[in-house]
Amino acid sequence: MVFANRAGEAAGAPVRSGEAPVLSLLVPVYNVRSYLEESLASACAQSLADIEIVCIDDGSTDGSADILRARAERDARIRVISKENTGYGDSMNRGLAAARGEFVGILEPDDLACADGLRALVAAARKAGADLAKGNFERYWSVPRVRTAPVRVVPANRCGKALRPRDDATIFSCEPSIWSAVYRRSFLEDNGIRFLPTPGASFQDCSFAFKVLASAERAVYVNRAVVRYRQDNESSSVKAPDKAFCTCGEYAEIERWIGCEFAARHGEAEAVRLLRAAQVAKYDSYMWSYVRLAPELRAPFLDRMAREFARDLDAQTVSLADFRPWKRANLEAIVRDPELWLKRYPGYATAGSLGRMVHYLRLGGPGLVASYALGRLRHG
Repeated sequence: MVFANRAGEAAGAPVRSGEAPVLSLLVPVYNVRSYLEESLASACAQSLADIEIVCIDDGSTDGSADILRARAERDARIRVISKENTGYGDSMNRGLAAARGEFVGILEPDDLACADGLRALVAAARKAGADLAKGNFERYWSVPRVRTAPVRVVPANRCGKALRPRDDATIFSCEPSIWSAVYRRSFLEDNGIRFLPTPGASFQDCSFAFKVLASAERAVYVNRAVVRYRQDNESSSVKAPDKAFCTCGEYAEIERWIGCEFAARHGEAEAVRLLRAAQVAKYDSYMWSYVRLAPELRAPFLDRMAREFARDLDAQTVSLADFRPWKRANLEAIVRDPELWLKRYPGYATAGSLGRMVHYLRLGGPGLVASYALGRLRHG
């Protein structure tokens, strides 16, 4: 394989001559000047040098575009797509359309890619003949001091071997973390997997991740951290309370997709089974969103959650028996009377593990607490 070199290019950063790179790394950018340089440096320092770094600038106004241009001048692997501000989903779709690599990866512009992460994921995907390879990640804080906390995506005993994700419904309740994975580009294209291009919306990783897991025939998990996921970016979408309602739109899209595209490919029986898994995952996603809401938004969010699950339970597309005992008790109480649940358990949104135990003690007694504690031990 012959690489063309350009003056001023970063050391060890090859430029392909007429051939597609092994991997296209998509970096969606919008007003992240404070973190962008460090994030791009981590991308450029990957041990898998045969990559293109496709940066999609979503109409930044804070000088992020200047950083992208300067970096592109120093490293020929960087391609910059500039567009008006139309939102994250549209940016990602533009990046997917422009990608040329055998695989596609994602790096959020405030996160840091671990130096050997992409190489490890691509190697695992190739060895397993997988549609995707996914690794663990670290939660990362840079202030007031640098610290990290490891997050395991799936148990270690599931790593290193090919599996079909939709055979295990619990996988759909794992954190989406779409940026801790690489995807075979032909797999995404063959299955028409893209992001919801909802203007101004957030959490579009939710439906993308679900469609990937539901469509993949072979996936492999790698028992190592591949990304440092920043926790102290105040402008992050997980810090924007009013955007939690976007999760509802994502699950509406998942349910539509299961009934249409997925059912057409895999049949009605498989679609019914997958819809059940989706609604169990929806409970986890909704409760995750609830705890991040501003206090004034909790009542309307719970009301919507109660109405949606009451509809699903009535339609028998999900059953309370599908949920673990503590989740079942919680969901049943919310569906029965969301206003009363909020009055009785106002501290749920701010409670840690100990607070959750107190919550479940009040909700269902010692047996429910024991069930919750055991579940946390087994599943995290």
